[in-house]
Amino acid sequence: IPVSAHLAGVGLLIAFLSTLGCFVRAPGMSMNMAEGDTLISVDYEIFGKVQGVFFRKYTQAEGKKLGLVGWVQNTDQGTVQGQLQGPISKVRHMQEWLETRGSPKSHIDRANFRNEKVIVKLDYSDFQIVK
Repeated sequence: IPVSAHLAGVGLLIAFLSTLGCFVRAPGMSMNMAEGDTLISVDYEIFGKVQGVFFRKYTQAEGKKLGLVGWVQNTDQGTVQGQLQGPISKVRHMQEWLETRGSPKSHIDRANFRNEKVIVKLDYSDFQIVK
């Protein structure tokens, strides 16, 4: 098989796998670039029994564990709100955690996510609890 035909076949395979959501690591590319993990920012508000149950502390710990940055705070309305920033796959994981898990003693009624946008760089250096 001529080399050019072999390279064309590899190119088609990569294009096909990319459409399926599979990512191939090209030499010299970082894994984040290869994974297509675009950085996003999203605001959130969590409703339910989420104050007085260490929700902010657990949210901060989960965010840090996932390598996300942002903040979390209690509101005067009895909710918890904040912002997440990081690779889209990690933010999606955190959104699911906020909707379904939270802290052990919390009870989540619903989670609202808004102002989702692609960002070029992170606005924060860590994940903070805002008092």
